[in-house]
Amino acid sequence: MNIVLLEPEIPANTGNIGRTCVATGTKLHLIEPLGFRLTENNIRRAGMDYWEKLDVRRYINYEDFLDQNHPRRVFMATTKAKRDYTEVEYTEDDYIMFGKESAGIPEEILIENEETCIRIPMLNEIRSLNLSNSVAIVLYEALRQQGFSGLQKKGELHRLSWKD
Repeated sequence: MNIVLLEPEIPANTGNIGRTCVATGTKLHLIEPLGFRLTENNIRRAGMDYWEKLDVRRYINYEDFLDQNHPRRVFMATTKAKRDYTEVEYTEDDYIMFGKESAGIPEEILIENEETCIRIPMLNEIRSLNLSNSVAIVLYEALRQQGFSGLQKKGELHRLSWKD
């Protein structure tokens, strides 16, 4: 899977998303401008010691991202979409894009990708969810649809053992 952040602004969100990507074997694509430096302590703290294990790629703009990847499908996560994130079938080659915290994905991009726009249902009074929470919600649905392929399916206790 591929998570794409278009112009992320808050380093802690990107750090949390990076940690989620490491835990799931997902590539993280960052489209500039970023609202922070990747060397900031906030990113390292949120990503903890996992940041070095992250497969992260940077692009100077949206067109650069498209030129370098030629993605078959990019799902656009937006509160403005007509269909829910659970109404689509994801494949391991898909990209899921999220916009910057203050404004989301520009409407010019959304209009060009209407068929792949998805949303997370929520109450009308709420403008949006936290970016890192939104990424986790949609990414784990995509992974669930793929049977959590390659991920640990059973947890282990540290000191004791589960009954069989």
